Parts: sequence; C-alpha cells; structure tokens
Amino acid sequence: MDYSSLAVVVLAAGKGKRMRSELPKVLHRICGRPLIGFVLEEVAAIGPGRVVVVVGPGADAVIDECGPGASFVEQPEPLGTGDAVKVALATLEQRFDEILVLPGDTPLVTADTLARLVDARRAEAAAASMLTTVLEDPTGYGRVARGAEGLVERIVEEADASETERSITEVNACTYAFERSALEPAMGGLTTQNAQGEFYLTDVVEQFAGSGRRVCAVPCPAEQALGVNDRRQLAEAAAVIRRQVNSALMLEGVTMVDPDRTYIDHGVEVGRDTVIMPLVFVTGRSRIGAGCTVGPCTSINDSTVADGCRIEFSWLDGCEVAEDVAVGPYSRMRPGTRLSRASKVGSFVETKNTVVGEGSKVPHLSYMGDAVIGEGVNIGAGSITCNYDGHEKHQTVIGDRAFLGSDTMLIAPVRVGEDATTGAGSAIYEDVPDGSLAIERCEQKTVPGWKDRIAARRTRKGRQ
Repeated sequence: MDYSSLAVVVLAAGKGKRMRSELPKVLHRICGRPLIGFVLEEVAAIGPGRVVVVVGPGADAVIDECGPGASFVEQPEPLGTGDAVKVALATLEQRFDEILVLPGDTPLVTADTLARLVDARRAEAAAASMLTTVLEDPTGYGRVARGAEGLVERIVEEADASETERSITEVNACTYAFERSALEPAMGGLTTQNAQGEFYLTDVVEQFAGSGRRVCAVPCPAEQALGVNDRRQLAEAAAVIRRQVNSALMLEGVTMVDPDRTYIDHGVEVGRDTVIMPLVFVTGRSRIGAGCTVGPCTSINDSTVADGCRIEFSWLDGCEVAEDVAVGPYSRMRPGTRLSRASKVGSFVETKNTVVGEGSKVPHLSYMGDAVIGEGVNIGAGSITCNYDGHEKHQTVIGDRAFLGSDTMLIAPVRVGEDATTGAGSAIYEDVPDGSLAIERCEQKTVPGWKDRIAARRTRKGRQ
C-alpha cells in the first residue's frame, strides 16, 4: 500500500499528571527507550508522507529525544486532544488527504495494526476508522457506544459516562485514521461542554454518525491499546516489551536460563550460543558477542563484550572487553576500562580508565585506575594505583611481563618497566627500569617474648 498521502499526528503534549513526575510522560523509559521512541519507530515503518509530533510548551527534551524524521508543532495551552489535532492540521499541506492520529504513550502498538487501521478506512470509504479492544476491566478508557445495527455511534469518556455506559467493555484505543475532508469541518463543531472542559477529538465520531458518515471499528489486541498514564501501566508495558526483546534474542540463538528475570534493553545485540544467567541487566548501547556466559547477578551498561567471555557477579559500565576474557566475581569495571584478549579481572577488583593487556591478570582485591598494563602482567593481590594526589589524576604504566608482588602501592605518575618485579608490600614512587626488582620497606623490628610480656601485664592488672 502507498501511504505517501498519509500524515501522522502523534500527540505528545500531555504532562501526564498521573505519572506524578516532572518528566514529560512520553519520555519515561521502557527497556532503555522513551515511550515515544517505540511509537515513532512503528509509525516510520508504514512509510507515511509526513509525521507531526504535537508538543507542549518547554518540550525541548521531547524534540531532542525524537531526533530526525519528524516535524513538531506546539500546542500552547492544554485544551485537549481535539485542539492538539487542530493545531497539527494547520501545518499540513493539502496533499495529505488522510490523517492518522495516535498518542505518543502507546508503546505496544505495531506498524501492522496501524496499516490495518488506514486500510480499513479506505476499504469502507469511511469518514474514520478507530482502534478498539475489549477489556475485562475497562476503567480509565473511553467506551465505544454502538447503535441498534452495531455501528459505532459515539465514544464516551469515562468522566462523562453513565453507569450503564461504564459497563461497556469495548474501549477506544485513542488511535484513528481520518479522511481529512471529513475531519476538518468536524473540528469546528467541537466544544468544551464536558467534565474536563476540553475539546475531545472523540466527539467527531458522534458528529460523523449523526450526519450519516460511517466510522468503522478495527479490533486490536488488548496490549496494543495500553496507554501509559501512570507508573503501574508503565510497568505493565515494560513487562510486555521485555518479553518481546528476550523472545527475539532466544529465537536468534541466545540461551536465557530465566527470561522473566533477565533485563535487556531494546536494541542490545547478543551473539549466538551466549548463555544469560538470571538477574542480568544489559543496558544502553551494549553488545555481547557469541559463546559468552554472563551472570548471574551482572550489570553491563554501554559496553562491548567480544566472543567467548565469562562475566559473573560483576558490573561493567562504559567498557570494551576483547575475546576470551574472564571478569569476576564481584568486579567493578568503570568507564574507560579496556580488557585485551585472554586477560582476567578477578574477585573484588575495580578498574577505571585502564587498559589491561593481552593475557594479563588482575586476580583479586586490587584497584587499577588511570593505568596502562602491558601484556602478560601479573598484579599481586591487594595492589593499587595511587592515581589521585588530591588535585589531579596521574597515570601508571606497567610494562609487559612485569610482576607486582602483593600489596604493591604504585604512586603515580610512575612506570614499572618490562620484566620488572616489585616486592610485596612496597610503595613504589620512582620508575622501575626494565628487568629490575624494586623493594621499598621499613626495617622489620622483632620483639622477643611479646606474648609473655602482654600476658604478665594483664595478670598484674587483674590483681590490682
């Protein structure tokens, strides 16, 4: 089907009072993406001639989030959906003779459903078509009132509905396709004679029915009608999208031990034969390669993990991990960390802005910050880089095949040369030449008979 004459109006001016948030409703996120992002993706998939997003005053954040591909018009005052559509229509050239209107807070609607809606209106030469669904609990939704012949006569908003009308279970999904030549004159007949004192777009349906123009109802799955108006509905929609994301990855060859306890953002890539354990969070612009094992209890954000890695009980944020790397348990990899092939970062290790060379190991209980670690290096337990002097950060460089004894303190800026060694418990504050051994220790003092002396002192105290 050709939809080049179709203009799409996305309603995104609402403040979302029930969200109880300073953030515009359409910017609340599901699986790392704003609600309106899901809507715009499905809209773009049908190939309309133009997309107009109606925003409210001060909606710069909404405009920034939407990105290219849409134009924007401001609804100066919150006067209802009818007024929002009227504002949008004023910006559209006459060549757009069909208008699709939908909310920006319906992240589950699909391109196929939107296309069916437009096609149904065309097929029946109707003034409008509208998405409807049947809900066991229709609370909060406008009810679809039908006449004796089963034709749609009007939509009753819940605030204006009688007890009988509230018992109707067929509800309006707030998504419509209009013949423009029918819509524009109907807009002039809208009034604010209702409980909310707004111009309801739904009132044009009653106008069409009263003038003998047909409005066809197009059924859709209940979940696609879900608009996000509060935090509960946000969680409901998130659960559906999370299942969709996880299902798609599993169909591509990813194993999830417990999909209901796996949290992966929309757009994250995961390679085949990777196993995702429970309580794993993969967020942002992350990518995980093939044949990895991730988790349990692991968070990976804005990071790339190459093939064959194992990451368990750890947190990675803004990291690059090469092939065959082992991380964890209980590691924290902060932004700027780059782990080279076959390297290892073990238990209770933290890194920041650090390169770990190929085959190098930071096995346990260490902090490596602002460091460049060469290939084949072994970092002894409890070793740290002292990279901050209270005013500035300084770099530590550790050459290939260096061996740091346990509890080495590297006081940056400092360089440990290739094949160099540091003695356990040393505070290294001068460069160590290649192949050298650096030991920094105070003289050990041994006090003979210390235990007996302490015991005798306690005995005397007890007698006093």
